[in-house]
Amino acid sequence: MKIRSITYFFNPGFPLNEAKLRAADDFLRAAKSAYQDAGYEVQTTRLATPSFTRILSDLDETPSLAFQLASAMETMDAEYASLGPALPELPRSYQIIPEAISASENIFFSGEMASAKRGISLPAIKSCADVIVRAAKLDPKGFANLRFTALANVPAGGPFFPAAYHEADTPPAFALALEAADLAVDAFDGKNTVEEGRKKLIKSLESHGKKLTEVAKRLKPRFLGLDFSLAPFPDDAISLGAAMEGFGVPKVGMHGSLAAAAILAESIQKADFLHTGFNGMMMPVLEDSILAKRAAEGTLLVKDLLLYSAVCGTGLDTVPVAGDVTREQVAALLLDISALALRLAKPLTARLMPIPGKQAGDKTDFDFAFFANSKVMGLEAADLRHPFAGEEIIRIKSR
Repeated sequence: MKIRSITYFFNPGFPLNEAKLRAADDFLRAAKSAYQDAGYEVQTTRLATPSFTRILSDLDETPSLAFQLASAMETMDAEYASLGPALPELPRSYQIIPEAISASENIFFSGEMASAKRGISLPAIKSCADVIVRAAKLDPKGFANLRFTALANVPAGGPFFPAAYHEADTPPAFALALEAADLAVDAFDGKNTVEEGRKKLIKSLESHGKKLTEVAKRLKPRFLGLDFSLAPFPDDAISLGAAMEGFGVPKVGMHGSLAAAAILAESIQKADFLHTGFNGMMMPVLEDSILAKRAAEGTLLVKDLLLYSAVCGTGLDTVPVAGDVTREQVAALLLDISALALRLAKPLTARLMPIPGKQAGDKTDFDFAFFANSKVMGLEAADLRHPFAGEEIIRIKSR
């Protein structure tokens, strides 16, 4: 298990507040050292701010904010930053994101589609779909969409990117995102019963949770908690797909996979540690060697990923789709994710990656250490007709 990210939440102001940046840098250096001394590998240190709409008085300055923060980070112990979500009441906030993504290589954004308070915004869904389609054209391989996700019912304080953002007008805080799929692989490897594996996983999560929290108690500012969303890495030993197949499912995507996903997610929820963020189960296709393989084989489909999100998960993540996918096709999928998030009262995201020049079934050819290559996945979607094609706000109560 590794620490994927120590995420520091704060408001840097604009123009950037040098004292706040120094405080963030000092904290990240101290926290990284403390966790390394405790025996943990820290992969990245990151910054997360309130929605950029809460920082700027003029949204047209968003690219400048992204560029200036990226420049400031060159001398800091912070590799990535998230400037939070575009908001439905500010349509321009979505429109500016592709330009802001282009202004740096390490600044992330998101866009709100739905929340329990506001309901599902059909205009915001269309705006998120538009960002995804436009951002795909910023890089020949569609890589820019790695830095954008659409949010459905996602609160502040989660440490995983791109969904991370700080609650406005609150003091600085921090949280840990863990790369822990290997704990699940180990827990169910060779076990004769589900209960035996579940107990071992819960015990591992609680053991690490206690150790990580003890370090956090010696640090300032406020500790929000841990996100054990079983994030994978493109290696079979750190694959959530491998963990699911450890239950006896021949291949992820076949029947039995849903039960495996539900049991893994429930184990995280049962474990005793300070929870923040998703604490579900991540199924990022391109970041997991087994999921990438099953998607390439055609065993694992986009609809399967959506189905598993109902019992676990963070939604759809690093899903490669055709480069000529339309805004309307993407919006149809985002609508389903939004409805699922509100009906089940859970946070879900959608990080889709249209690959320029590629069609469903074509091989991907990323050269990136955090990606396993797969094949472009098909979307069973077409233009929505009225009333879903309208501009209303749809209220859906949780079960």
